[in-house]
Amino acid sequence: MAAPVTAAGLGTLSVSGSFTPDWSAPHVPGRVLVVGGSGLSAQSLSALSTVRTQTVISGLSLAFTPSGESDEAFANRLEATGLKVQPDYVYRKLATVVNDPGYPGNDGFASGGTNVTQNYLTRVRAERAWTFLQGCSKTPAGVITAVLDTGTDAAHEDLQGRVLPGAHFVGTTAATVDEDGHGTATAGLIGATANNGKGLAGVIWGGQNLLPVKVLSSTGEGSTSTLVKGVNYAVSQGAKVINMSLGSTVAGATDKALDAALTAAADSAVLVASAGNTATDGVYYPASHSRVIAVGAVGALDGVLACYSARPNEKYPRPLDIVAPGGASNCAGATAAQQMLILAPGNKYALAAGTSESAPLVSGVASLMRAANPKLSAEQTKSLLLSSVNRANGLPLLDAEAAVRAATK
Repeated sequence: MAAPVTAAGLGTLSVSGSFTPDWSAPHVPGRVLVVGGSGLSAQSLSALSTVRTQTVISGLSLAFTPSGESDEAFANRLEATGLKVQPDYVYRKLATVVNDPGYPGNDGFASGGTNVTQNYLTRVRAERAWTFLQGCSKTPAGVITAVLDTGTDAAHEDLQGRVLPGAHFVGTTAATVDEDGHGTATAGLIGATANNGKGLAGVIWGGQNLLPVKVLSSTGEGSTSTLVKGVNYAVSQGAKVINMSLGSTVAGATDKALDAALTAAADSAVLVASAGNTATDGVYYPASHSRVIAVGAVGALDGVLACYSARPNEKYPRPLDIVAPGGASNCAGATAAQQMLILAPGNKYALAAGTSESAPLVSGVASLMRAANPKLSAEQTKSLLLSSVNRANGLPLLDAEAAVRAATK
């Protein structure tokens, strides 16, 4: 049987220099640390004799705070006798524990006999971005992020308290009602509440920062006029990121009204749009706008565009700026496990695939970046995001960790 390790066997602590304790930092309540122990004055010894103490190692002791006295006040009283006193600071593992069923490593969802999880979060290194932010004492929350779509089901169990009132520019129902489901899926990928033991984890963990802007009808269609109003409204509400999982094959130069609205909005907001779901028509508009981040989709492999993902062609040569997982549905050999887990109206969950699913991941990371460093302009955020991609497999894959690290430098 091993002998017990005693305080005497752990060495002696010797410190020098002045002390400036930080009592606002996390620390163990009900006790303080007394640093040093040799050559104490009679006044110091007298002060310690009236309280319960415990040796940690030679030269370091715990002094337990008397009832009715705060730790800081107790420390100040001891310091007045010449002692060096500090909090017993709390340190935590720098790892992210996420209890949402859909998060990789948890129960997942059964679909067609296959267990499906949010493996796309691991592929874009979202959990490493969260861990990094937490290590910097920052919450993985985001800035106001506008979702220009079919509305968002604010009553969904995985969006409780996350959705702002928003506005609708098509139909008669509020922006917080989604009769199609597309907008709820998009909003969930950006900001489904993490660590609530339900459903999925979005890229941004918390805060009431999802701004639903209904510009598409219950059939999923909108127009230049509704989009222009939606973009301008999002900017007026202080949106720092605008997600547009929508598009048209129209040549952008011909839609002067939307072009002008996007150009103006890009001065204050990071604009993100789906590139399109046909591989032969080039990059759709508004993704093809020069100040919008055009997001393509990868399927099962990070180095291969999904079979449906838009890409530049001879007629529309505008390249993709970045790619992110979008699922592999309808691609050869695709399985249910290779689709994206999404939210659906009415507290439901579903599977989907498309660049509509890849764009929100990029928007979520941009939102994390601007929250972590509010001094970043929209253009700076866009530049750092695109220069932090993971090109290990050839394509410019979204890298959440690299992006938030770059934002905080």
